Amino acid sequence: MRFLLFGFVISAAACGQTTPQAGSDPEAPRTIRSASGAEMVFIPGGWFDMGSHDGSEDERPVHRVWVDSFVMDKYEVTQDQYARLQISDASRFKGDRLPVERQTWIDAVRFCAERSLAEGLEPCDDHVVGDCIETNGYRLPTEAEWEYAARAGSTMKFFWGGDPRPMNQHAWTAETSGERTHEVGTRRPNAWGLFDMSGNVAEWVLDYYAKDYYRSSPDRNPRGPAEGDFRVVRGGAWDSAPDAVRLARRAFSASVDDGCVVTATIGFRCVRRPLPTEIPAGPNQASR
Repeated sequence: MRFLLFGFVISAAACGQTTPQAGSDPEAPRTIRSASGAEMVFIPGGWFDMGSHDGSEDERPVHRVWVDSFVMDKYEVTQDQYARLQISDASRFKGDRLPVERQTWIDAVRFCAERSLAEGLEPCDDHVVGDCIETNGYRLPTEAEWEYAARAGSTMKFFWGGDPRPMNQHAWTAETSGERTHEVGTRRPNAWGLFDMSGNVAEWVLDYYAKDYYRSSPDRNPRGPAEGDFRVVRGGAWDSAPDAVRLARRAFSASVDDGCVVTATIGFRCVRRPLPTEIPAGPNQASR
């Protein structure tokens, strides 16, 4: 299994404090209950500084990025969600509230499509070969969406600050996991109420990986390079060292377009465009 990790972090703020960015409201995450019963969080559109000044080369340059509003799963997709949709689950570690793992990128895409159909939304299964980001169905987050949501306004190495010592309160990693996954939501969430954005299982995102993509990526809703041999994976996992769960850390796995490589360290969560009834009133909530 080719699963390689690369360094990350973003511009550091003074005194280890998190600093909210334009468009963020870390004090008031809004939870949404989807038609299938999954808890999701409304992520307001906004600007943030993506990347790291002192991480790996593929995390540079730090660049200002705008992300439109979207809704994201509050937790990593769990095995009981697969069971409700009667989807085969190859996870190594079994448990209803454990995250699914041993899922290829295509497995994750297909789950998003099945979930969309079950909720009467337009499925996004055509983005296996194309781009359906404008539909209202579920899909994987772009790399920019993932980092923006994981940061929840933080400009530090981790969503809780710059010090790795409180990590055991926020993330399941190699130090405390006992070499396995754990039930979602059993560590502290970030400021927007998202759990396990660091650790437990790493998460597939929509984008192809390119080491130099940040040098030429657009500043509004970047979607990754048009092609590649690998897909981006974010967040680190239960077997990760502290450096691997930094917010800007980029990882990639062998392209799942061949559908044959799986690992018990990778899962995912879904996102979609907010429905009109899910968009709160007030500034910075609509796309710009």
